[in-house]
Amino acid sequence: MYTIKQPSEIIIGKNSVQKYDFLENSLLITSSGAKKREWLSYLKIEPKLIFDDVESNPSIDTIEKILEMYQNEKISSIIGLGGGSVLDVAKFVAYKLNKFKILIPTNFGSGSEVTRISVLKVNGKKKSFHDDRLIADVAIIDSNFIKNTPDEIKNYAAIDACAQCTEAYDSKLSNSYTKFFGKQAFDYLENGILKDNDESLVIGSLFSGLSFGNASTTLGHALSYVYSNEGYAHGHALAYTTTVAHEFNKSIFYERFKKIIEKMKIPEIKLKGDLNQAADLIMTDSKHIDNNPTKITKNIILKLLEKINDEQMF
Repeated sequence: MYTIKQPSEIIIGKNSVQKYDFLENSLLITSSGAKKREWLSYLKIEPKLIFDDVESNPSIDTIEKILEMYQNEKISSIIGLGGGSVLDVAKFVAYKLNKFKILIPTNFGSGSEVTRISVLKVNGKKKSFHDDRLIADVAIIDSNFIKNTPDEIKNYAAIDACAQCTEAYDSKLSNSYTKFFGKQAFDYLENGILKDNDESLVIGSLFSGLSFGNASTTLGHALSYVYSNEGYAHGHALAYTTTVAHEFNKSIFYERFKKIIEKMKIPEIKLKGDLNQAADLIMTDSKHIDNNPTKITKNIILKLLEKINDEQMF
């Protein structure tokens, strides 16, 4: 038996955010680029409360800052408008304030709008929080937002989605629902990447979120966080870490995943820190390591890190 957890309402379609009836006195959480990219004017709402300073790979300190800034305001709902970092912050703030959550992705890859997961830095290290109270009440998937997304951001987001759905398919927590959406997600994403089809990327990202949000990601994600801690974009790191993880796990997606990364010509990554310490940290990530389809040891982690650091992979 398994239970499927997802937003109460998922709205999909071009211009869908313009048709949604937002609550008054909402707090809009977004990034500094929102106004420049004209997201707010496209939304056709003028919220009185706006926090537009969410950073990439956000910290738990950002949550505390927002809670302190708006502690005396009468807030009806939290609107998260942005990429995965923004949505992770918005859902965590809404959880802390016990407010209605509306999540609107502006790039498509994290799947955060439909999951019970929020990834935040604690003491400089990435940590994933899992709680049903992080699930959005409403997720709005409007493909118009992808139009002006820079190629690098779009590519890294797509890699993230590809890693999530394929790792979820292989996860020990997978089930018929997650395997179905995981495979469908990868088919859409692969088409979107190889044939430059943005609509396929949007749907693939959504399906990926529904897949891994009800299973788990695994070894590729566990390896990636030590690279993110050194400043690499999440999708950039996953291009390499999920590739070596899929090869090690003998995933059915290995060759197709590798072909996608080769097409994108992603720059190499290399850890500057001590690999032994990195391996120790990775081994503490039980949420990912324990659900990997193949047993993981510290020696295996070290070999995979050495492969990424020392070999020409693509």
